[in-house]
Amino acid sequence: MSRLKINSLSSGAVIGAAAMILAGAGGYFAHAQGPGGAVNPPGAAAVQTAPNSFADIVARVAPAVVSINVEEHAKANPAVQFGQMRGPFGEGGEGGPGGFPFQFMIPQGPARSMPIHASGSGFFISPDGYVVTNNHVVENAEKITVVTNDDRKLTARVVGTDPATDLAVLKVDGGPFRYVSFEDRGQPRVGDWVVAVGNPFNLGGTATAGIVSALGRQHVSGSSYVDYMQIDAPINRGNSGGPTFDVEGRVVGVNSAIYTPSGGSVGIGFDIPADVAAQVTRQLIAHGSVTRGYIGATVQSLSPELAGSLGLSETKGAIVDQLTPGGPAERAGVRSGDVITAVNGHPVASSEALTRQVGLARPGQDIRVSVLRGGHSQELTIRSGQRPSEAQLASAGRGPGAQGPESQGAGPGVLGMQLAPDPHGGLVVQGVDPSGDAAQKGLQPGDVILRAGASQVASAEDVSRAVAAAKAQGRKSVPLLVGRNGQHFYVPVDVAPPKNG
Repeated sequence: MSRLKINSLSSGAVIGAAAMILAGAGGYFAHAQGPGGAVNPPGAAAVQTAPNSFADIVARVAPAVVSINVEEHAKANPAVQFGQMRGPFGEGGEGGPGGFPFQFMIPQGPARSMPIHASGSGFFISPDGYVVTNNHVVENAEKITVVTNDDRKLTARVVGTDPATDLAVLKVDGGPFRYVSFEDRGQPRVGDWVVAVGNPFNLGGTATAGIVSALGRQHVSGSSYVDYMQIDAPINRGNSGGPTFDVEGRVVGVNSAIYTPSGGSVGIGFDIPADVAAQVTRQLIAHGSVTRGYIGATVQSLSPELAGSLGLSETKGAIVDQLTPGGPAERAGVRSGDVITAVNGHPVASSEALTRQVGLARPGQDIRVSVLRGGHSQELTIRSGQRPSEAQLASAGRGPGAQGPESQGAGPGVLGMQLAPDPHGGLVVQGVDPSGDAAQKGLQPGDVILRAGASQVASAEDVSRAVAAAKAQGRKSVPLLVGRNGQHFYVPVDVAPPKNG
């Protein structure tokens, strides 16, 4: 079975075509019945139907949309770089084996040193020449040319970028330009009609129509700061950074990625919501970058099984996988294995929610966090730092497991794994029973077990004691803190083999 991919939308050299048939363009109503009566009984407010034409909308907004041509020099990289979206990413990525099961594909250019050209889309947000686009469209650019709707070619400079949300702001001279305002952005609902305008396959201004398919999509790009809007208006490579409008001509999103088995549109596209883009672009224009709070902790959302292994009845909260040595959270007394349940009195539903709430803090501001530790709740105060860049976070060394494990001969087996002490701390996994739960959860030779239950481990006996404690407490699994390639994450592993019926 082929694997689906999440693709960025920078244009390549392929020319393709897509068709979409809108059945019943004039719209119709049915009085759908359900257990509670009619869903839309007679006399209810009329549901918005498809307009007879989108021409008036496109004519009004198209002058604000631009094509972006980029020139850069290719490095000796493969043509495509693949990466499993498994995290953890900074403070908010959901980590561990399993993760997001699809691939994120970013065109890297041919493996030869020569100028290459790519294209994307963007749109004016002010009459004096500020342009919004995606960060991945311009991040390696040596020369950027903005092509307006009336075919003027203008040299652009980068004002600021925010890789965490994949947004960038450019500036061109001239004007006044036709523009769209985030102050007049729409608030879309699932089922609303939308129009995407952009530069697919470098064809120039192209408009496609569809509906909002879903709101609040997570785990699309690894970003903890964006819950994406899903649309079915066909968007393809080169649409990156272009706007999506509602039927009143208000911007509702910025095209960013597609979900596809082939590289072309299959009707599943993802937009950065306009409210997120508005907040980020304001900071980029004012400061050239986005400043976010930072506590120096890698956290993970709670699955039902992981929550159960911790003795918790709910999956709300985020478990601390790892702490930056000497970072704000460690200085405040946060420990690996703590479950953060609230920030400044606001409940934390997931790792993404925690990251966003922390990101709202100013550097130097006190952050009050509620944590569960050993079944007891306590309050801690963390003095926020300033979040490093995404590149700095990605390259930072993260303790045991960062340099690769070293072992001292085969060790005893526990939980279906052969374990041996690692000189850097913890236990290195030397072998995994392929029929066991550890293998099913994705553990593999070379992983380093750092904690089992509430305790650090230095021997297989330590893991066995944690297993015995979990059984005594009536728990079905024990949480293991795993180090892999410098990243840490918790994995709940069953403490007893399944019974044969």
